[in-house]
Amino acid sequence: MRKLFSAAFAYLVLGVASGLFYREFTKINGFPEGAPTQLGLVHTHLLVLGFVVLLLVLLLENAFALSESRLFRWFFWTYNAGLVLTSAMLVWHGSLTVLGEESSKMIAGIAGLGHILLSAGLVLLFLALRKRIFTPKPAAEASA
Repeated sequence: MRKLFSAAFAYLVLGVASGLFYREFTKINGFPEGAPTQLGLVHTHLLVLGFVVLLLVLLLENAFALSESRLFRWFFWTYNAGLVLTSAMLVWHGSLTVLGEESSKMIAGIAGLGHILLSAGLVLLFLALRKRIFTPKPAAEASA
């Protein structure tokens, strides 16, 4: 449970910091306000997919003891790797856009891998949750 709490808090800090970076980096480089850049997406990705989702998973952990499932560990590390990879590519691509540099297909490919890891992590979460909800409990536990 401590890992979930710490990760959620880290994503809150990173999400807020990325919003600040977006605002200041675009100002410093004279990037037109409102012009499209992926830097603006980092803020919401980190806050929603990191902070909010992990807070919800923390509630599910509290209710269903998800961490007792081996799948939960796989979820946690796969999901976090996907979110870090996706966010890093958004920062990289967005920074290149603001600086007027050309992006490469490699960035899109790595970002796609990050999204695949996020999706795989969510599938693992649901499998762990399913196992904890639908596995019959021993008679002593069920009556308590």
